[in-house]
Amino acid sequence: MTSSYIFLTPPGGTSATADETRTIRDGFTLLGFLFPWIWLLAHRLWLHAAAAFLLQGIGGALMDEPGLGPAGAAILLGVNMLVGLEGQNFRVRNLAAKGWNQDALIAADTIGTAEQVYFSDRAAIVASDAAAAPDWQNKARPNGQHGNATSLGLFGFDGGR
Repeated sequence: MTSSYIFLTPPGGTSATADETRTIRDGFTLLGFLFPWIWLLAHRLWLHAAAAFLLQGIGGALMDEPGLGPAGAAILLGVNMLVGLEGQNFRVRNLAAKGWNQDALIAADTIGTAEQVYFSDRAAIVASDAAAAPDWQNKARPNGQHGNATSLGLFGFDGGR
């Protein structure tokens, strides 16, 4: 089954090594579903873990009250489903908030295959950077109207229609 893998590079580094790059599978996490706040703590998502623990405590307390058992079970199941489905996204957004850059999104059958594709592409980029860069110079444009054209006739540069 094909999964998507997100590759994140550390802040400030343009050429990250394999040890510095983080790979996160984008998809459902079974351990996050079964043990939500523990899984969140293991991935250093402190605020998310505290919220999940609090909501599960409220759900457990509601299950003990007569007539509120289904509401408590719904809260517990909702927290488990949210962490199971969105836990990896929480990780990516937490790293992005710390300055990490999303470098690539690769679909592959296994994480090993995704890493081979990613790092083989990185090797090609490093090799091409070593080659002489083209000499880009600002050359005069041919005479004509510039600056008044719209993109596909939809919006002007002043923001109007």
